[in-house]
Amino acid sequence: MRPSPARQATLREHNLGLVLSEVIDAAAAGAAPPSRADVAAATGLARATVSALVDRLVGAGLVAELAPTQTLRAGRPAVPLRPAARTLAAVGAEVNVDYLGVRVLDLTGGVIAERVEPGDFRDSDPAPVLARLGALVDGVVDGLDETGDAAAGDEPPPLRVAGTALALPGIVDRGAGPLRVAPNLGWQDVDVVGALVVASRNFAAHPPRLANEADLAARAESAARLRPAAHAAGTGGARPGRPATASDGPPGREGARASATDGSADGQRARPSFVYVSGEIGIGGALVLDGEIFAGRHGWAGELGQTLVDGKRLERLVGQDALLRAAGLDPRAGVDSLVRAARAGDERVRDVLHEAGSLLGSAVANLVNLVDVGDVVLGGSYARLAEWIAEPVRASLARHVLAAPWAPPSVDVARAGEIPAMTGAALSVLADVVADPSAWLPDPVDA
Repeated sequence: MRPSPARQATLREHNLGLVLSEVIDAAAAGAAPPSRADVAAATGLARATVSALVDRLVGAGLVAELAPTQTLRAGRPAVPLRPAARTLAAVGAEVNVDYLGVRVLDLTGGVIAERVEPGDFRDSDPAPVLARLGALVDGVVDGLDETGDAAAGDEPPPLRVAGTALALPGIVDRGAGPLRVAPNLGWQDVDVVGALVVASRNFAAHPPRLANEADLAARAESAARLRPAAHAAGTGGARPGRPATASDGPPGREGARASATDGSADGQRARPSFVYVSGEIGIGGALVLDGEIFAGRHGWAGELGQTLVDGKRLERLVGQDALLRAAGLDPRAGVDSLVRAARAGDERVRDVLHEAGSLLGSAVANLVNLVDVGDVVLGGSYARLAEWIAEPVRASLARHVLAAPWAPPSVDVARAGEIPAMTGAALSVLADVVADPSAWLPDPVDA
């Protein structure tokens, strides 16, 4: 297909997103809120153009103006800009083997509502599970405070749902599905979107985008690694029975872009590349290259748990249930029982975790040798168990990665908080807003 020429309106829409991205990125970096002049300098756009676009963004409830501040430059005081809070709601949901959940973010990246319901959905019937999720989402969204950002003006726009996204523990055709297979749920070829639009008013109004749980968790992790350390430490939400913590750091263009520096002399923003390993009942994986998820041709990449080790699938050897059985614990007791036993000095449990780390490291070494990404991030239950498995993972990587003598692989613990896939799902919705803010304007862009 031949590319079409850019229309003037297309350029205006692009510039609108560019301006919004600068405001959001500054907030994510913990930098001083930029003024219109700052945005013009950063983007190369004319000040008059930036001023007109900012006015549109403020009127649409996407950007808020703070109190004017005096600058060293002659002229009027500068008006700092920041992402508007509580004007747009991005709904991120998840179905997993032992819980259903929903987390709602606004444009600042802050959590404005969330709920997690524990359950046991192994070998379940999809219809009642998805109906329960629909009711959960409707309850959370219907309970949102419909008051917008008071700083945005005397009559802030009402809170609007920007869209929905859903994380699933299996392989999903890009975007709308179907869910091809989720082995630990026992689901195959399920029209998830079709079921949810019938089960939920909010899913009917905003049909969900579907994606793999590990991919969305890696998206949240990528955002967390671009935030200042003080912000990244307190992100995420709660597992069933655990208190929720606030997420901060707004999304930017091209996914969940926040801002940070890589320590280089020019201070350019670092875009992380890493292998994300999500340990739950199954094992998921994701490859992040320069801040972007590599999803593969169909969106099915990352099924690390299906890697064969001595003829057995990896998740059958070192998945959460497998670890509990090997340790002599109730498979349904959860990762907390492993943590408690290991901290109590249970040698059998510690030996099981050490062996699991070695096997996991060997499997990941195959991926590192193949794609040349040397940073490994342990998420999910593996993050909780990192005290005992990180070192054997690192040792296996050192033994089996060919380039290890020159570029030793690193092993780190995920920073995106509990249940990061829900955050990643909501961030994917917000990324669409940043990519095309004109869709949220009351009338077409005329700047």
